[in-house]
Amino acid sequence: MNHFLLAQPGQPADTSWKKQYRETTTKINDLVHTKLDTKFDFSKSYMYGKAWITLQPHFYPTDSLRLDAKGMDIHKIAIVKNGKESPLKYDYDNWQLNIHLDKTYKGGEQYTVFIDYTSKPNEVKVKGSAAIGFVKPNYLNPDLMIVIGSMT
Repeated sequence: MNHFLLAQPGQPADTSWKKQYRETTTKINDLVHTKLDTKFDFSKSYMYGKAWITLQPHFYPTDSLRLDAKGMDIHKIAIVKNGKESPLKYDYDNWQLNIHLDKTYKGGEQYTVFIDYTSKPNEVKVKGSAAIGFVKPNYLNPDLMIVIGSMT
């Protein structure tokens, strides 16, 4: 003899989300390595940064790189080859940084981009979930900092 007990009547699960197509961003590059050199000016809420980003095309060849870069001053962008930097052209709208590479890179071919920038997140005018966070000083211990958060 089998007995089945239910604590509550079962409600059908909501599966309406399965009918909605949710596209993901097309993956153009694979991140291989990142090296950062940063300094903070807490009085201005600025971060002075230098980034060396090594990438390779995910599948298809590419001649450009697009990065989220909200509220930055871009000082220099270059391709790094054999320890030498060659300037690259770029477009920047205060939200996204579109870098024009020096050539078309094929799958498995790595390249390193150098970016010298100043991040000024508190000067960005945003609404709702487009907000970005920043690192604030820890007044109890000035050698430490508190990460507030970031959304891109």
